[in-house]
Amino acid sequence: MVVYMVFVSDSFVDQARVLLDNPSIENIQDALRLLSLERAKFLQAQFVAKYGLKVQAGLFAGMEYLPNCAEGCYIPKLLGCYETELEPYFRQAIAKPYQCMINIGCSEGFYAVGLAKLMPQVQVYAHDTNEAAWADCKQLASQNGVIDRIHVGGTFTPADFQEFADRQTLVLCDIEGSEESLLDPSLAPALSKMDIIVELHDGFAPNIQETLIQRFEKSHEISIVSHALRGITLPPLLQDWGSLDQLLALCEWRAFPTPWLVMWAKQ
Repeated sequence: MVVYMVFVSDSFVDQARVLLDNPSIENIQDALRLLSLERAKFLQAQFVAKYGLKVQAGLFAGMEYLPNCAEGCYIPKLLGCYETELEPYFRQAIAKPYQCMINIGCSEGFYAVGLAKLMPQVQVYAHDTNEAAWADCKQLASQNGVIDRIHVGGTFTPADFQEFADRQTLVLCDIEGSEESLLDPSLAPALSKMDIIVELHDGFAPNIQETLIQRFEKSHEISIVSHALRGITLPPLLQDWGSLDQLLALCEWRAFPTPWLVMWAKQ
């Protein structure tokens, strides 16, 4: 443990120490997560210094990334192994003649920009309630040559879907449990004809999987896609790291299972 604490900031050490001074299973887990996150930042800096900011493999190989992301994991995105469970479905989406993609919960724009590069006919509407992410999304779009097709905005409401009712649209949604109130065809009838890929957050919205399946099973063909541990060929730098550092580098930092629903409209 001392080896890893060498590389963490005093504030993280202090927070972890407070938790460990009052030991419980929950506090130990929280302390471990704090220190692991800080260690991951150190590993991120090493990775970028060695390999730069270009996505190395996967669907978005060649995309120029940012020095940091607005939230979530980092190295898996540069490696090209982030949420690879979705890749077959994204390939299906790329082959469709969409006019628009609405990316709700876009963060720094990893998907908004990556998919815009692969679907040159599509206008992308990238929304996030985190204002700090807007500039990152625009920067990522600019450096990848798609800024003219990325429209960045804030809160997206059910009523907003109606603006896209007459356009072939893909909805990509990752909003930490708010999918329960947003993706409701009784409030947004246009959703019944849109393709939807949504990450589920049962830890924030209990029974959300069953709820959304009930809402969309008549209008959509639905697949449940679970996250899974993945085996990839590690680049030389990571091969030289200890096994714990390798795990931290590949970690996607999910506090609980977050499967996806992929819902293709039947029309």
